[in-house]
Amino acid sequence: MAPPNTDAVIQEIEKLNLQEIARKQGHYLVYPDTKILVFVQILPKLHYTKNAEKILDLTPNIDTEIHGLQLSQLTDTQKDDLALLVAERGVVFFRNQDIDVYQAREFAKHYEPLHVHNTFGHPPGLPEVHVVHFDTNTLKRFKSIGGVDLNLRNAADGWHSDVSYEQQPPGLTLLKIDTGQQQVDEAHNAGHVVRRKTWIATHPIVRTHPVTGWKALYIQPGFTQSIVGLSRHESDTILNYLFYHLTGGVDFQVRFKWEENSVAVWDNRVTNHNAIFDYLEIGARHGWRVTPQAEVPYLDPNSKSRTLIGQEFV
Repeated sequence: MAPPNTDAVIQEIEKLNLQEIARKQGHYLVYPDTKILVFVQILPKLHYTKNAEKILDLTPNIDTEIHGLQLSQLTDTQKDDLALLVAERGVVFFRNQDIDVYQAREFAKHYEPLHVHNTFGHPPGLPEVHVVHFDTNTLKRFKSIGGVDLNLRNAADGWHSDVSYEQQPPGLTLLKIDTGQQQVDEAHNAGHVVRRKTWIATHPIVRTHPVTGWKALYIQPGFTQSIVGLSRHESDTILNYLFYHLTGGVDFQVRFKWEENSVAVWDNRVTNHNAIFDYLEIGARHGWRVTPQAEVPYLDPNSKSRTLIGQEFV
């Protein structure tokens, strides 16, 4: 005969949805006189999630993909929610977007004044728009203008945060695909415009995000030249280690498969991105981006990394 209340206890346990608990809480086993370690994630209360068809994270540490929403129709409150989500997830992807370049320009103005690239051209009447256009002639064009041979380029060398050499570099970038000093030298060699006389800036190699309060590395192989106050040998040693950490960090990287009318929105404060030219022998890729400027990079000595915050006891 079963002990008293056995059935009631069994029924109560059977009601637990362990899969759901694991998703929400992580490690959920309870031990006497111990705390449960909960990984904290400050997810925004998105006002538009109820209208999305599907929201998924392609990896645990970076990126979210949202289906069923049109960026062209977001309210200002929804734009704010999106910016917070991008700050936390690094990048958010959308597919089948109808937003055009003029709508995107107004969309991006919601955040900050738009960045105008120091050396690149732009579509007529749209100086804030940076065009992405690569095709089967790209290899020859790059070599003739800047002396860059993409055949000899290591793909890992392409990691960068947009124009971090500016005094006030960008925050968000919106890039839609629809079918530094080096850049200044290349512009001069090609006879193109250089809009600003100053193209060198000093920024902290660890910066704090003004919204989340999280700190993150702010370095990249393309634009970061040296660490102030260190010898060249010391600076190169530290930077090369950090570059290796950045390019080899497959646990915090994601690769997105572009489709026509796909859009990526990323936060340059906390991410690097890398264009992979493995399609040049196949066909063309065209798109454009708009990029609001953000605050001058700074480090709050009291800020913590996302990892440390996530591992605190609650």
